[in-house]
Amino acid sequence: MATALITGASAGLGLEFAWQLATARHDVVLVARDATRLDRLAAQLRAAAGVRAEVISADLGVRDDVERVAERLRDRDRPVGLLVNNAGFGLGQSFVGGDLAAHEQALDVMVRAVMVLSHAAVGPMVERGRGAVLNVSSVAALTAMGTYSAHKAWVRTFTEGLAVELRGTGVTATALCPGLVHTEFHERAGLERDAYPQLAWLNADAVVTAALADVRRGAVISTPSLRYGIAAEVARLLPRAAIRALSGDRRVREAVVEVDDPEEH
Repeated sequence: MATALITGASAGLGLEFAWQLATARHDVVLVARDATRLDRLAAQLRAAAGVRAEVISADLGVRDDVERVAERLRDRDRPVGLLVNNAGFGLGQSFVGGDLAAHEQALDVMVRAVMVLSHAAVGPMVERGRGAVLNVSSVAALTAMGTYSAHKAWVRTFTEGLAVELRGTGVTATALCPGLVHTEFHERAGLERDAYPQLAWLNADAVVTAALADVRRGAVISTPSLRYGIAAEVARLLPRAAIRALSGDRRVREAVVEVDDPEEH
């Protein structure tokens, strides 16, 4: 089975990706900042699934760390068949009056690292004639919620462009655009789940299952659940003035923007 490299693997969706891929008998390369959590996860995956589990402790906001991960992806002797660019975090602050350094770090993690790692991965994949890149975007890509939605919109558009370039190569690119997902990130962000209808929430296992199924069938955009699929289509058709008005709602901003945690990258 092909090896999968997962960024932001220590928590949330990244953790779920690691477990589902390992139990499907894929060897995994786990990337995140917290070496202790990664080592513990790697040991659990080896014991439970009998797969190889490598660990790369890296902060994707640091260029040298990104390059170390990219070098692993370029290694022709240890090919990676699936790259999951999942690392990210919510800023929890506005751009105006906010900490510019924090916004720059978010850009590095959620945009620059995605570009660099995708470039490193697809070269060897195209040479082999097979492989896949899964970039985690968000429903926020269709909103107007500051730098977070801008980053996720870049990921979505970048992935679509990459998919076009990869046509006929045997390699695919998929952008995952989830909505609200039950993870530990919401507790850390202080988001009150009771403020949102239960129907709005998705389970991480269902999101990852749907995403991997979409990767297998070569889908370019993966929006788990019918309800979010419909919401995404409505958002695409609405005038941008309406999107900007909706994006100003505090509850909507909290729900979409504060879903990630700094430990994920």
